Amino acid sequence: MKGGMTADAEVVRLCRDLIRIDTTNTGDPATAAGERAAAEYVAAQLDEVGIAATVLESAPRRASVVARIPGADPARGALLVHGHLDVVPADATEWSVHPFGGEIRDGYLWGRGAVDMKDFDAMVLAVVRDWARAGVVPPRDIVLAFTADEEAGSDYGARFLAERHPQLFEGCTEAIGEVGGYSYQVSDDLRLYLVQTAEKGIDWLRLHATGRPGHGSMIHDDNAVTALCEAVARLGRHRFPVVVTPTVRAFLAELSEVLGVELDPDDPEAVIGKLGPLARLIGATIRNTANPTRLAAGYKENVIPGRASATIDCRTLPGQANEFLAQLREVIGPELDVEYVQRQPALETTFDGALVDAMAAALRAEDPGARAVPYMLSGGTDAKAFATLGIRCFGFAPLRLPPDLDFAALFHGIDERVPLEGLEFGVRVLDRFLRSC
Repeated sequence: MKGGMTADAEVVRLCRDLIRIDTTNTGDPATAAGERAAAEYVAAQLDEVGIAATVLESAPRRASVVARIPGADPARGALLVHGHLDVVPADATEWSVHPFGGEIRDGYLWGRGAVDMKDFDAMVLAVVRDWARAGVVPPRDIVLAFTADEEAGSDYGARFLAERHPQLFEGCTEAIGEVGGYSYQVSDDLRLYLVQTAEKGIDWLRLHATGRPGHGSMIHDDNAVTALCEAVARLGRHRFPVVVTPTVRAFLAELSEVLGVELDPDDPEAVIGKLGPLARLIGATIRNTANPTRLAAGYKENVIPGRASATIDCRTLPGQANEFLAQLREVIGPELDVEYVQRQPALETTFDGALVDAMAAALRAEDPGARAVPYMLSGGTDAKAFATLGIRCFGFAPLRLPPDLDFAALFHGIDERVPLEGLEFGVRVLDRFLRSC
């Protein structure tokens, strides 16, 4: 490192630099910002230490970076380590600090992307830069991917890479990325580290209601806006049936054991409710969900429109996508048209094997109170794209968190921040893991 800086010290600088590059992804290619600049920054950090990096542009200003670090045994399956460079929008008027200022305050690094997910990008960069200068050779090939567009479905990032440049991932059998490896404190001497082995599917839908256009001053029983709003209200309040998948069952069994609470498979929420703020994240993994997010109708105050539309963010459990659609139709009724905006299947793998053992060992080496457990992410990640190449995907971006930090609320929330000690801890764990995997 420059000036003898160690990896766990350099990670703060790298993360701060990345946060200060505004990579807001609005979902509209015309207004997305900064991904090319962030990709060039990452490529420069790799090139500086002799790691050859390739910048691939999927559209103007939409760029990703891929690099391969040769391992001691090229015959072994390679490990893909991936993180996205884009972030969701942030309204500076809602924040205590400027969301792209990279401010350090109260032991935290603040800014949009601090946990989603420029922290992990910085950890990876810090580790491999340290290796390059020290001459470290990993046990197998490590493929690095820093992607654009994860926050809008990955079409211009991971999906573009997997479909158009699959040769870059030749030999990759396993992968790590977001969101996993973070701690949940049970007691002073026990912390669960949640490793993602599953994630829900993405089913972004648009509902369309049609009616008879007319004058807004008259009695009008065939109103598209009324029909749409009634259906959306029913859907927004509906709770789909509980379905406990193998990953969630394994997590709840671990949780039941450490909390000393008997697990009732028919009432998993009783155990989940004891997780505090984390309950929102875990609670979403025991059922399909459908949340209305956008409404559109009309073009003038006194004209009743003939069409009204709503966007619904639906997340489906593994194996539930088709059943969910039938359940959705029961709630909204037969009159509305259903259009798929985005559909990506759920993922689930088992919590076993040498890679999982290496994760658990690396965590315990840095935290003797660590206990790695599997869990399902309620959202989605670039893993969905890379899984199409036959890669077994995990979420493992290690962070030791203060017990009073509402970690789940920081994702896409205001005042996003990451503890400096957590960043440094993550670098040490990642270093140990990648040297032994």
